[in-house]
Order: sequence, then C-alpha cells, then structure tokens
Amino acid sequence: MLKKVVFIATVTVFFVMIASFVLIQALIYKGATPVRIEELIDEDIDYVIILGAALWDDRPSPTLYNRLVIANEFLEENNVKVIATGGLGEGDTITEAEGIKRFLVDKGIEEERIYKEEFSTSTFENLRNSKNIIASIDDREHINILIVTSDFHVFRSKLIARRLGFAVFGLPAKTPASTRNRMIFREYFAVINTVSFEK
Repeated sequence: MLKKVVFIATVTVFFVMIASFVLIQALIYKGATPVRIEELIDEDIDYVIILGAALWDDRPSPTLYNRLVIANEFLEENNVKVIATGGLGEGDTITEAEGIKRFLVDKGIEEERIYKEEFSTSTFENLRNSKNIIASIDDREHINILIVTSDFHVFRSKLIARRLGFAVFGLPAKTPASTRNRMIFREYFAVINTVSFEK
C-alpha cells in the first residue's frame, strides 16, 4: 500500500513539474515576442529601465550590447529618463550601470537623462532599487516604465515589476544564439524562484 502511495505521489509530482515547465516556457516565449518601437509611442512611457548584464573588459558583452542597441533606438525617439542598472561583477573595474551609461553617452544620449543603479546583484534588486530612485525624483502615483532586457527575461522582469507596483511594458532584445537555449532553460528555475521567494 505504501509503495503504491509513493508511486502515485511521484508520478503526480512528475506531471505537475512537466505541466509547469510547459506553461512557464510558453509565458517566456510570449514575453520574448519582438516589439516594434513604434508600438510603444502611445504608451506614455515615463522611464526606461535597462537591466544590466555582463561586461567584458569594461565593455558590453553580446547580451548587454543587444539590450543597449534597442534601448538606444527607443531613447533617440523618446525624450525620457533612463535608469541604468547593475552592480560590480567579479573581475570588473566598473559597474554594469556605468558601462551602460558610457555606451549611451557615446551614442549621443544626454548624460543628465541617465541615472545609475549600481548596487544590485539580481533582477529583483535591479527593479526594487530603480523604484527607489524614481521615488526620489518623481512623486507621481502612476508611473509607466519600459524594461529593456533580453527576450527570454521579459516575462519574469515584468512579473517582478508589477509586484513592485509599476505599470510596465517590455522591450525584448535578441539573445545571442550561442546562449539562447541555455538561458531559456535556466529561466524556468528563475521564474519558480521569483514566484516562490521574491515577494
């Protein structure tokens, strides 16, 4: 009898995990759907938040570079403030936020439009700290933000942002092919962590 109960429980857990994996992957892929800049023009975006990623020799890695290219495209067409996020990675001499700022300034984005969030080590901290920065400079109750991040990362980032009280839109950047499948697979576990622990 006990063996039967254990077997049923094991099978149930297995199928629940499979179902959750399929559901979450579907949501991740939906969040990764490309968005045209023109589609965001009428959304009254107040702030752009660029989520950091690795630097290579103080320059954007391919993942971060793709985020910055599409963020810059939006910022060139929309005169809004931007928050560059990301702390100091192992072996780096500048923060991810500083690397983002340097890229944008080199592309012609005015330095006074850029705020840096340099103390985060996770997506949750990126967005929580960005919320604090916005609150320190803007007392409006309703704030529309646009999160720029990799395509696989949009769903979870928007989930966290909504929990923090933001009205949020996402602008997905293409993930380099060399890392795409691995990052999408890992994102399943990151979503589970967010749902379970990042309140």
